[in-house]
Amino acid sequence: MPIYEYRCNECGRELEALQKMSEAPLTRCPSCGKETLVKLISAAGFQLKGNGWYATDFRGKSTPCPAQAEGSCDAVAKTDAPAPCAGNCACHH
Repeated sequence: MPIYEYRCNECGRELEALQKMSEAPLTRCPSCGKETLVKLISAAGFQLKGNGWYATDFRGKSTPCPAQAEGSCDAVAKTDAPAPCAGNCACHH
């Protein structure tokens, strides 16, 4: 569901609302009660829930830490040298 941003032209309050695309835009301000709420144009925001295509195909996957073959990944993280896995392995998340 998209997250829409609104601002009241009367009192200036800004808020976000999680709404279905088919729902009518909000018009009444929850702060002042006037019908002066307008939808703002902003970057699209939405929530992905469940375990569908996003969770299985596009979510970042962690890679095994190359230092695990030599011992502990913690030992690599504590040295001044950069980790061979660049911090993108399972032991850094």
